[in-house]
Amino acid sequence: MNELDTIGLTELNERASLQTRVDRKYILRGYEAARVLSAVPTETLVLDIDGSRASNYESVYFDTPDLLSYRMAAHGRRRRFKLRTRSYLDTADAFLEMKTRGARSTTVKDRIEYGIDSRDILTPEGRRYADAALTEIGIPRPAELLLAPTVITRYRRATLLLPGSGSRSTIDTELSWEGDDGRSLRLPDAVIIETKSGSRTSEIDRLLWAHGHRPATISKFGTGLAALRPDLPSTKWARVLRRHFSAS
Repeated sequence: MNELDTIGLTELNERASLQTRVDRKYILRGYEAARVLSAVPTETLVLDIDGSRASNYESVYFDTPDLLSYRMAAHGRRRRFKLRTRSYLDTADAFLEMKTRGARSTTVKDRIEYGIDSRDILTPEGRRYADAALTEIGIPRPAELLLAPTVITRYRRATLLLPGSGSRSTIDTELSWEGDDGRSLRLPDAVIIETKSGSRTSEIDRLLWAHGHRPATISKFGTGLAALRPDLPSTKWARVLRRHFSAS
């Protein structure tokens, strides 16, 4: 991707914020991802922040002691949520985000600015934000839920803008997970490509399909926690776990 022209963060957000979108995820081996990405359209732009085309990310996911968020995802509940802090480690920026599933499988993401030193706790402001969002999707008595850090994911991300469709794609490498019980795992040769598009299918989706890759049922939160905790229900992610996580 070094030959691609670059785009700044402000312009990227202006052209393709896509807070409400259709997401498709693919997990590939490193050499497979390199083959696909070498064929992206020449007008594709790569996000550049302070001279770097990839950035270090950390996400801390919050859940209840009985893993309400995880179980809603594992059982495919129509109205489900993920609550996390997202930290951009290179710039020391952080946000508290609530992701919910909307109509027709669209993902709706909302977030507020957050202090990076508080990324592994819910501050009073963060708790109010979470309770309001949970109330909106029909979770009963959200203020009574104990929400605590459950799993941390870390990875390195590059972001592409496809001007033709106005869609974005992210490429995540150097994937690792850490559970609240001290267990951890790494997938050094795995690459997760996620396409984020509106009404039009993205060029990278079509390119992946042409190379024989189809969307995978994978969630950094759900699949990662299932890999760390084999006792949890994980049928939804069984194929990905067998193919990409079993050796780790």
